[in-house]
Amino acid sequence: MLKLYSFGPAANSMKPLLTLFEKGLAFEANRLDPARFEHHADWFKAINPRGQVPALVDGDKVITESTVICEYLEDEYPTAVSLRPADSFGRAQMRVWTKWVDEYFCWCVSTIGWHRYVGKMVQGLSDAEFEEKVKAIPVVEQQVKWRRAREGFPQDMLDEEMRKIAFSVRRLDDHLRDHEWLVPGQYTLADICNFAIANGMQFGFAELVNRQDTPHLVRWIEQIAQRPAVKTMFDRVELEKLGPRD
Repeated sequence: MLKLYSFGPAANSMKPLLTLFEKGLAFEANRLDPARFEHHADWFKAINPRGQVPALVDGDKVITESTVICEYLEDEYPTAVSLRPADSFGRAQMRVWTKWVDEYFCWCVSTIGWHRYVGKMVQGLSDAEFEEKVKAIPVVEQQVKWRRAREGFPQDMLDEEMRKIAFSVRRLDDHLRDHEWLVPGQYTLADICNFAIANGMQFGFAELVNRQDTPHLVRWIEQIAQRPAVKTMFDRVELEKLGPRD
């Protein structure tokens, strides 16, 4: 059976979770707790040496990187529910949006999320305890991000990321003004991967994402949230509670 190692249904962990639920595939869910730094534990780094979720185990194969996992599931497990266009042009359009969310949209939202929430997980640690946690992180860039989250991100960086978020939600809203889905005519991995980042922004970034300023984006978020697979996913997989943990 497929085994998925992930956090809760948000951001990059949501992408393969929602893909599995949309396709109706049976899988073993292995929920890691970021507040306990389980993704940096030796047992998990034996699965993914980078110490990052999500990771999919399919027999003797390990697949990492959230969008790649989604495409792998489409390749290896075709179902009546297809999340990728059948024609080359449609697939190209889909990949433009999945590339954009991975390389641009996700990163600016992530930085603000780390600033607001993730850094709280290490506030109660002593300097020595924190450095011990950081030593277990195999990716140098992630070590830097943890230190910034603990110390506080520079204001000019936060301002630039908010500018990028404003640009991103405007781009999505403009496109969705004329299209039901990101790839015209079909709900695809493009929608899943962007929804994983955009969901909840009408609350967390209400000054940017709201019915007055981005009505088409809000419509799209709410429309996806009403899909049966999305409701089932949220019913079965609990969201994270980020913050200091005893």
